[in-house]
Amino acid sequence: MKSAHGLDGAADWVLCPACLIPLYGKRFARDLGVCGECGRHTPITAEQRIAQLADEGRFEPLAVIPTDDDPLTFTDTKPYPDRLAAARARTGMHDAVLCAVATIDGNPVIIAAMDFRFLGGSLGTAVGEMITAAAETALAERIPLLVVTASGGARMQEGPLSLMQMAKTSAALEQLDRAGILTITLITDPTYGGVAASFATLSDVLIAEPGARLGFAGRRVIEQTIRQELPPKFQTAEFLLERGLIDMIVPRAGLRQALGSLLRVAGPVDPTGDAVTELDAGTVTDPARVPDSDPWAQVRRARTPSRPTALDYFALAFDGFQELRGDRISGDCPAIVGGTAWLGDRPVVVIGHQKGHEPKELMARNFGMPTPAGYRKSARLMRFAEKLGLPVITLIDTPGAYPGATAEEQGQAVVIAENIRLMSALRVPVISVVIGEGGSGGALALGVANRVLMFANGTYSVISPEGCAAIIWNDPAAAPKAAAALSLTAGDLLRLGIVDAVLPEPGDDVGAAPLAAANQLHRALAASLRELTGRGGEDLAADRRARFRRFGARRQVPVRSVA
Repeated sequence: MKSAHGLDGAADWVLCPACLIPLYGKRFARDLGVCGECGRHTPITAEQRIAQLADEGRFEPLAVIPTDDDPLTFTDTKPYPDRLAAARARTGMHDAVLCAVATIDGNPVIIAAMDFRFLGGSLGTAVGEMITAAAETALAERIPLLVVTASGGARMQEGPLSLMQMAKTSAALEQLDRAGILTITLITDPTYGGVAASFATLSDVLIAEPGARLGFAGRRVIEQTIRQELPPKFQTAEFLLERGLIDMIVPRAGLRQALGSLLRVAGPVDPTGDAVTELDAGTVTDPARVPDSDPWAQVRRARTPSRPTALDYFALAFDGFQELRGDRISGDCPAIVGGTAWLGDRPVVVIGHQKGHEPKELMARNFGMPTPAGYRKSARLMRFAEKLGLPVITLIDTPGAYPGATAEEQGQAVVIAENIRLMSALRVPVISVVIGEGGSGGALALGVANRVLMFANGTYSVISPEGCAAIIWNDPAAAPKAAAALSLTAGDLLRLGIVDAVLPEPGDDVGAAPLAAANQLHRALAASLRELTGRGGEDLAADRRARFRRFGARRQVPVRSVA
């Protein structure tokens, strides 16, 4: 095992290149190379990086894979072999990546850390071979792969052979996808070109250090090529997070904890889970036992801003929630939140509509009305859950999908349909809970589940009572009459078989007792998950199809599994 600590050879005083403030060298080293004044994350070597992340700074380097040092006999101002020799002498590395076996918070992991000092961290055959070998080692050992990127792009001195490394490394990560092995990328500054357009952005989870830049074409190339003026923080981690292209930004001091939490989710799980019997669930399954309530009054209770939100339940009913953000295409819709969490002893993926409590938060969350980016994010998280074999739990609380022109231009109907289709076929247990308002297809896009539960004062409807009144009665004032006609209360829905069980609420205002509501939710989810644990993927998908196939059928319809 190899050990390295801190920033070796730190001078007594270090000048921050960003804010130009002198920093005490030993403190700078203790801060892992982060300026205590302006927060700039100074680049560190691959060896330092792995040592900072690995338990006790210890790791076992993987063997270097031999490759041809000069496949094209390339010469610019000096022969390529001379450039390689100089880089090796200066860095002590064979090439621009160091691969190793280590543990982070006790979780085994293969780490491939790039080093920008070696020819700008460029992707040549040696780097491509080492990244691929690291992925193949992760596949053989069935342990997660962590890639730490720092690169200017493909290595020009190796021409088309360098270009081919993009395909080779991407194919290696695809094998890990098929095998259900977690992949994580830690993006450091800078990450560009062929690295950004291949293995760097293909991982399940993308984490970036503050200020790290990621892109295909660099700022200078864009500005000089198409003469376009770019915003100041263009391609920075903060810019990328706002646009849904990465999951999170984590300062260097918090990386070990964040990575450890993710790796733990992908680790071995006790199949018995959270041992809660059916009798402990505390739910109501007999419609006659659901108290009668005025439908319009129930609509108003379901919409009360004091009701616990998805984020409230993620914090109170689960442990270790870690939010994952972005649809990896265009944005991060704040009306849908999700990530990994623990339900007792079981890791799960949780997804929910998020409204908020105060007017400012409600507006920021678009009143819980998702855009297409929100449904694409939820689909990404569901596929992530299926890859790792994690149950999916969704919390429904929305008046409906956002009806704006922009959402229509971005394919709102299409993404809702795709979410519904995806959920119908997931090979993991799926449980949905209506925690407040379940509005139309915007709710159903998170509601195609093996078990559908509902809080007693929630609602679930094809349309809002106001919308129904305006269309059918041509009178918005007829909303109470529409609410009664739509069969949207918990008792109605349990009687129709739309929901499987109703969760009693602590009084008329669940917002006054959020912890009691969260405990009720935890018990019900644990019992439902226990019922579904141990069933095969095809059986779970067939069960889901059969559940929804029966709605509207006047006779029992057999549903056949297709091998």
